[in-house]
Parts: sequence; C-alpha cells; structure tokens
Amino acid sequence: MHVDIVPVGDLPAVVKREASSGLRSVYDCEVTIHESQPVPDGAYDAGREQYRAEEFIELAGRVGTGEKNIAITAHDLYYRRRNYVFGLAYLSGNGSVISTYRLQTSSDGGFSERSASDIFADRVRKEVVHEIGHTLGLEHCDNSRCVMNFSPTVREVDVKEENLCGSCQRLVL
Repeated sequence: MHVDIVPVGDLPAVVKREASSGLRSVYDCEVTIHESQPVPDGAYDAGREQYRAEEFIELAGRVGTGEKNIAITAHDLYYRRRNYVFGLAYLSGNGSVISTYRLQTSSDGGFSERSASDIFADRVRKEVVHEIGHTLGLEHCDNSRCVMNFSPTVREVDVKEENLCGSCQRLVL
C-alpha cells in the first residue's frame, strides 16, 4: 500500500516525520509527502471560525497520489454538528484528514508527565494511523487500548496505543 501525506498550509517538518513514521510502523506501507497545498476554497466557516473537514478529505483524495491519502493541517476542523474533530475519514474511501490544532493541548485532561513535544508526536502518529484505518474499512473498536478506539478528547487519544488490536489487525493486515 502507498499512502500520500498531503500537507495543507504551513506544517512543521516534525509533523510530517511523525505521521510518516506512524504509518510505516503500523501498516508497513510506502509513504510519500506531497507538496504543500493551500486551504481549499470554501472550507472556512466564518460563523464557527473553523474549517469543514470534508473539504480537506476531498482535497487529499483529488491531489494525493497514493492508494490512500491523508491531508494534515494545523487548522481547527469540524464535521457536521460536532464542536471539533481531530480527524475524519470515510469508511473504505481513499481520502482522510487530521488536524494538529487540538492535539497540542492538555486542556481536556491529556497527560503531562512527559514532554509536550513527545506527547504531541504520539498524538499525531495515533491520529494518522486511526484515520487511515477507517479508509481500510475499520470502524471504531471497543478495545480502549486499540488505536481504532473512538477518542473525542486528547486524554482518550493519550491512553490508547499506537497499534491496532489483534481483532482490527486481522481485518486489514
């Protein structure tokens, strides 16, 4: 499998590196980094002061060169009525997105005994692995340690592992 990471807007090199590392370690896939893309026209919702996640998925699917493509942005994303999302993907689709915007905070209970940069790197890896998992057909997993567990807060992202549980692994690898 080939996954193309599509940076949208300014994205630090460390984010691209961690995303690539997470995908390679879990899925043993080829990973490329696409040239940076501008924010999609019409993605910004001025009333919410956030960006529509679907627009980024569409962009990743359109410009990405992989079998699976993931947009990564530092902008704050939302989907439908949710206040925010860390990421979004369509089940078995070829495009997905993660946002680093809320992964850099510990305000909703994330761990603090490790350095902020280490915690942030772990979160980036977990979120890209999670969203690509959805594009491979995986739904949310009930196992709280599995990377495919639904994680609406950074605390829940922090407590899960970077890997697929045995059940999810059997479905895709």
